[in-house]
Amino acid sequence: MSKPLVSINLVVLNGEKYISHCLDSVLNQDIDFNQVELNILDNGSTDRTKSIIRDLEFRISNLGFAKFNFAESKSNLGMWGGQEELSKQSLGKYLVILSVDVIMEKDFILNAVEEMENNHRIGSLQAKIYQFNIQDLESGNKELESNKVIDTCGFKVFRSRRVINIGQGETDLGQYDGMSDIFGVEGAVPFVRAEALQSIRVSTGSPPEDGQFPTEIADHDLFWYAEDLDIAWRLRMAGWEQHFNPSVIAWHDRQTTKSIGTGKLLNYIQRLKIRSLIPLYKRKLEWRNLRWTIIKNDYIINILKDLPYILTREIAVFVYMILFEPRVLAEAPRFLKGIPRMLRKRKEIMKQAKTTPSKIRSYFS
Repeated sequence: MSKPLVSINLVVLNGEKYISHCLDSVLNQDIDFNQVELNILDNGSTDRTKSIIRDLEFRISNLGFAKFNFAESKSNLGMWGGQEELSKQSLGKYLVILSVDVIMEKDFILNAVEEMENNHRIGSLQAKIYQFNIQDLESGNKELESNKVIDTCGFKVFRSRRVINIGQGETDLGQYDGMSDIFGVEGAVPFVRAEALQSIRVSTGSPPEDGQFPTEIADHDLFWYAEDLDIAWRLRMAGWEQHFNPSVIAWHDRQTTKSIGTGKLLNYIQRLKIRSLIPLYKRKLEWRNLRWTIIKNDYIINILKDLPYILTREIAVFVYMILFEPRVLAEAPRFLKGIPRMLRKRKEIMKQAKTTPSKIRSYFS
């Protein structure tokens, strides 16, 4: 049997309302499945997710996948922690890092492979991802293809180190079809070169075990939020290009973060109701992990050059938190306690760095 060209890796936790739609989009891909393997890791679901997957196993096996593997974790490894486990057994040249609340268009893999094969400098490819609501899909009120509100076209970073999803909340009028090179690929469904992902493996900076330092691709300290930004930043630092391809299409049900913000205080106030729907622990991880990511990956010279922008934003965020979300700041002690560990990881990351500070800074708006 020939080595599969693509590994589709799905990590799921309590995804019963999405899993059938997500896997249908996998099984409907316009590609020879003998060049595709499908790996699924359940992160400890307590709903019907696992039984739905098992019900689909017969259909999956009949399509002739090069390999199908369904594993169950006894503990929640997190999204990227689970993906790292799947990558250990993945044989594909390319990896589809799939989230359960994503539906891929039938030519997703075909078009992604074509671009990656034509440019071996691309480490990760960003799809044009639209929004959808699972309730609309299940009720039949709206066809999937009619959803033309953009979810993301990739990460954009400002000089203040504010991070947004390009195009989020905008109606697609072709305004991003000419865009290609971007700072980083967002984590809903990255299409990644396996070689690139392995190239950013680093020592954890933890004490040696049996004489060897443990290594990781995803930062396990981040666990759940901002791991995709961290991966994208480290791929960029390691010299890999990251492109947006508007012919690679998917839909994502992002739940409570569909609206787009301007970053101004008035806009934050208007979003208070939406923010209140996001669990407190996620808001804590967002605040902590974004700053850990900057500590690990940002060049000091770039921080110094942009310090007025960074300080202005940090002061604004602090004032907002004090006024409206003071419980998030309860994460501050854990954030401070983790800084020495982040600095040890930074040392390892900088050893891999191939991209100049000026090149990295050219992506900051």
